[in-house]
Amino acid sequence: MTAMPQMKSALDNRTLANALRMLAIDAVEQAKSGHPGAPMGLADTAEVLWNRYLKHNPADPRWPDRDRFILSNGHSSMLLYALLHLSGYDLPLDELKRFRQLHSKTPGHPEVGVTPGVETTTGPLGQGLANAVGMALAEKLLAEEFNRPTHTIVNHRTFVFVGDGCLMEGISHEVCSLAGTLGLEKLVAFYDDNGISIDGHVRGWFTDDTPSRFEAYGWRVIRDVDGHDPAAIESAIRTAFKTCGKPTLVCCKTVIGWGAPNKAGSHDVHGAPLGAEEVAATRQALGWAYAPFEIPAQIRAEWDARREGERMQRKWEQRFEVYAGEYPVPAAEFRRRMAGDLPADFDVQANAWMTGVARATEAIATRKASQLAIEALASMLPELLGGSADLTGSNLTNWKASRTVGRNEGGNYVHYGVREFGMTAIINGLALHGGYIPFGGTFLVFSDYARNGLRMAALMRLRSIFVFTHDSIGLGEDGPTHQPVEHAMSLRLIPNMDVWRPCDLLETAVSWRAAVERRDGPTSLLLSRQNLPAQRDDGDRAGLAARGGYVLVDAPTGEPDLVLIATGSEVTLAIKAKEILSGQGVSVRVVSMPSTTVFDRQDLAYRRSVLPDGVKRIAIEAGATALWWKYVGLDGAVIGMDGFGESAPASALFPHFGFTAERIAETARLLVHSAHGLS
Repeated sequence: MTAMPQMKSALDNRTLANALRMLAIDAVEQAKSGHPGAPMGLADTAEVLWNRYLKHNPADPRWPDRDRFILSNGHSSMLLYALLHLSGYDLPLDELKRFRQLHSKTPGHPEVGVTPGVETTTGPLGQGLANAVGMALAEKLLAEEFNRPTHTIVNHRTFVFVGDGCLMEGISHEVCSLAGTLGLEKLVAFYDDNGISIDGHVRGWFTDDTPSRFEAYGWRVIRDVDGHDPAAIESAIRTAFKTCGKPTLVCCKTVIGWGAPNKAGSHDVHGAPLGAEEVAATRQALGWAYAPFEIPAQIRAEWDARREGERMQRKWEQRFEVYAGEYPVPAAEFRRRMAGDLPADFDVQANAWMTGVARATEAIATRKASQLAIEALASMLPELLGGSADLTGSNLTNWKASRTVGRNEGGNYVHYGVREFGMTAIINGLALHGGYIPFGGTFLVFSDYARNGLRMAALMRLRSIFVFTHDSIGLGEDGPTHQPVEHAMSLRLIPNMDVWRPCDLLETAVSWRAAVERRDGPTSLLLSRQNLPAQRDDGDRAGLAARGGYVLVDAPTGEPDLVLIATGSEVTLAIKAKEILSGQGVSVRVVSMPSTTVFDRQDLAYRRSVLPDGVKRIAIEAGATALWWKYVGLDGAVIGMDGFGESAPASALFPHFGFTAERIAETARLLVHSAHGLS
């Protein structure tokens, strides 16, 4: 369905666009920091899109069927803030005056959750474009699932502004290639083709034939649009709205800093204030006879989108009520999922599942345990949307009822191809859109490729789930290029990222349940290739494991001489070392710590009950040692590895690198004896 343009009158497009330009100029000038050039160059395109075609309601930034607008070139943030302010969002003029200041709603780059109307946090170039692909994918899949022949309740577009920097970043290739393959025709990207980046004219380092590149991806490309001609922009948008089964790239030829008589078209206007003299000259050149931050009432009235937004949302809500009357079950399901709530009976179903898991005794690789968890959760959570970066058979991220998402059909499983970074950022876009709990898999060592996407998930506090298998040297013969060493520790360094490295089937189920229940941040699951034995369960082990760290096997008297702390495959080694030490008269407690990040959030009394003061501790993990010292103290020990692995079977690698029960026991014996002054 092609959206009809919203009717505007009175003032011409250029005057309305100049309001955007001047707010951006004034805010950057007052802050003495920022990027005025792109907002000035994109103002005409933004004015036509927002005033005539964007479906949104400033009074309700969470309206499910709103269009999504993403500023992927997030350094242009003042363009977005000016748009939000003028169209009627809860962003007062005083906040624009506080641009880039402490605790303002106008940070240097847009941040979701800080500024009403901002759909995603952008700044690292290309990721906003990737998030937009995820949002467009969510719209496509929700429409397939919930729309009916006579009822269209999911029908919105995703618009994204991108610059040269976004398209130079490799992630743009990953996600735009997939978007073309999947035919995401509700995705419209506007390329700000101004030929300038921070270093100057990009022709010295960026000479791609961008339109042809996108045509090769399977996009519809609208070439050579004059980004300062409202009629040309409007014509391009109308074309973009025509059904063709492809996403659309609108190539807008613009002048960075348009309107600045001396700096327009140069990198001087990219990332620095214009300066007082150029600001004055720009005001004169634009015929803007108003003081800084002053917007005349008539211009404000033309920009105000609240009445039209309320009308559009009200029409949608009326259609939805009719839909709900005819299809009450899917209507209730749609509301629940867009709110991010789990089903009302989830706890009951999950508890029954966990009870069954606790009885299991077989040895199993935690990647396989993860697949069993996905199988169970998918039956409880229709919003679970899986995928993998080409490694489905190794990551085991699919399940019996998984259906591949294709160009012409919906589904619940995305084959992302060899695109780890793209997958991660698309998952973030899916989570931001709402309606799905997305997850995707790859080998842990390739989390390096996805690192900034993982960081952005944590920064935005998204319910994104990342499945990382082949979690140690235990993967064996593929060698050091594929064996993660520092990766678990580096993920734990990301604020707000929950990292789980379970030791068996039960802990894997616990970690998956924690991941889907968590609403304030992402989760990384680190899973083994090799089989791991089930640990015994003397009670509510699932409840204890959910606290991140717990006493798995205690000393006979409950007063240990030594505490062994281990994760994942090394828990079994700790149990065996305890048996050796018990025969030597050393009383040992074994603590399994599947998630240090979750354990750290527990109250002090609980943490001390698990790791009592005054007792020597040894941490054991087949990976980098750095952060383990905070759990063992300077008088403890860490058995890990701070070098790279080798190519050999896991059975040879673990003893070669010192991961044996005997070595642990010998280290423990020396530590305990030194504490007692013995030799």
